[in-house]
Amino acid sequence: MPNPRILWADDEIDLLQPHVLFLESKGYDVTSVSNGSDAIDQVRTERFEVVLLDEQMPGMGGLETLAEINRLNPEMPVVMITKSEEERIMEEALGYRISDYLTKPVNPSQVLLTCKRILDRSRLRNEKVSQSYLQSFAEISSTLGGTLDHEDWIKLYLELVRYDVELEGDDGVRQILQDQFREANRAFGKYIEDNYPHWIKNIDASPNGSRPILSNEVVATHVLPELNKGKPVIFFVIDCMRYDQWLAFESVLYPLFDIEQHFHFSLLPTSTPYSRNAIFSGLLPAELARKYPRIWQEGEEDEHSRNRNEEEFLQALLERHRVSARLRYEKIIATSDGREFAQHVNELTSNDLSAIVINFVDILAHSRSDSAVLKELAPDERAYRALTKTWFEHSWLLQAFQDLAKTDCTIVITSDHGAVRSLRATKVIGDRQTSTALRYKYGRNLKCDSKHAIFIKDPEKYGLPSAGMNQNYMVAKEDYYFVYPTNYNQYLNKYRDTMQHGGASLEEMILPVLVLNPKG
Repeated sequence: MPNPRILWADDEIDLLQPHVLFLESKGYDVTSVSNGSDAIDQVRTERFEVVLLDEQMPGMGGLETLAEINRLNPEMPVVMITKSEEERIMEEALGYRISDYLTKPVNPSQVLLTCKRILDRSRLRNEKVSQSYLQSFAEISSTLGGTLDHEDWIKLYLELVRYDVELEGDDGVRQILQDQFREANRAFGKYIEDNYPHWIKNIDASPNGSRPILSNEVVATHVLPELNKGKPVIFFVIDCMRYDQWLAFESVLYPLFDIEQHFHFSLLPTSTPYSRNAIFSGLLPAELARKYPRIWQEGEEDEHSRNRNEEEFLQALLERHRVSARLRYEKIIATSDGREFAQHVNELTSNDLSAIVINFVDILAHSRSDSAVLKELAPDERAYRALTKTWFEHSWLLQAFQDLAKTDCTIVITSDHGAVRSLRATKVIGDRQTSTALRYKYGRNLKCDSKHAIFIKDPEKYGLPSAGMNQNYMVAKEDYYFVYPTNYNQYLNKYRDTMQHGGASLEEMILPVLVLNPKG
């Protein structure tokens, strides 16, 4: 195991070399800098377990440096070292969540004990999480062997995600968790295959214990009741946001909002033309195709064109529910559009309902698939989640939430689908008209290994439109992706370990619905 790394920033660092040598003799690697700017550069480019930060430095002072370190890495343990015991300084430093503070002059043993306490706290916490998961392993496996309903699956998914988020450092335990996650997705795929047609058959009945809320019911179940309370409602649909990514966002938003958490299941295929259109229209894809045949038919040539009418769909949904509301709709794709949106976000409160589609997370998922650099930066789910959080912490979207937290409004956040890290290929056979998506296919005479996909012979039973005789759908299970036999190895390698959606997995289907009210 590598030595713990300490960054020590002090303008008198040359006088502290005996302290540095003492720490190094105790097994620590110490990087020393003499000013705040250099400290920030180090935190930006290197990984440290602890930062020792002098409060009084010329130029960028300790508190200013602390604020920037906190912005770059809010979880970084920082020990403030100060000559002053002034209460104001300590209160300000504590406001940035410092781990500890020391008063000069400090002796080497004092610094050592402080670092050990912080590092041992982290180590003990990691050991406790690992121990907790290993104790839960058999119980989770037993649960997977039983009969689960949709609420049980939500609880199980949340437990697995919690361990995935909290486990750090123990690669052996993480591998066990990844294997169990795969086992859970195998059982979940069978559960969806067995139960989904029954949910669609009973779609006209109110959701109850027998089935989950589905994409087409999100607005009626979670948005309209808030609208009836008389406050402006801002409805964010963050395309391709998984639950673990939401947890990264939530940790930043929690100081600003009271957050109420619900869940819905994405419709199949877990893809924007199907699940997001269902959110805004309140209709199943088959109903949507019948009601808007021209729009659906045009989408045969370009699937994204099916999502150009979301405002029209939402307006029609409100009319069906006899809701009269001043509606505003925006879809934000480019960063420049996002910055413009954030600058005028308070204007949303002049409408009864504002619906905002955010595409960045979906773009990030696809960009990781196309960019070797992004795949290197985010080689697994943990890094992918961290990359998403880093974007959010510096984004126009957070700025928008911060401004909305100062208003009297209600915010509802959800996603149309998640994404799964696709690691295994399965061969598929279809004709030239077969769709091109990697996690689902529709066309005629489709064939693949039945263990790897849900084969939908009768689209109507799944609430899906049919273009005629022999039109079938296939939806990938677990972490499989479809590859044609032609140039099989080329495409297997090209798409392996990419973030994909459209299939039936926990990550793609179980989605949060959050209701946020400003704490202020």
